[in-house]
Amino acid sequence: QVQLVESGGGLVQPGGSLRLSCAASGIIFSIHTMGWYRQAPGKQRELVATISSGGSLNYADSVKGRFTISRDNAKNTVSLQMNSLKPEDTAVYYCNVFIRRGTYIPESDYWGQGTQVTVSS
Repeated sequence: QVQLVESGGGLVQPGGSLRLSCAASGIIFSIHTMGWYRQAPGKQRELVATISSGGSLNYADSVKGRFTISRDNAKNTVSLQMNSLKPEDTAVYYCNVFIRRGTYIPESDYWGQGTQVTVSS
């Protein structure tokens, strides 16, 4: 199987920074798009940022210029550097990764367990 383990959430003051990381392990043939989503209380889960296997980036308008997504293909990890954090960034953040587990196995997406990010003074 595949496991995604997230780390790096916590409490930070407005204007501060946090870095989230997500490591994939298990039976992995190839990794494709990797991304981060978030869900605030009472709201639907929304896309934060994605990075394709070729390095193409996609950001939600609300985080452009403040968040940076990156990946380390050698370590099967995806990270999210979050700067200039605002109270409205408070949410549970989930990593999402598209993985193929074999040559003839279609890719499937997997989700991390979620990590809480709270921005408050």
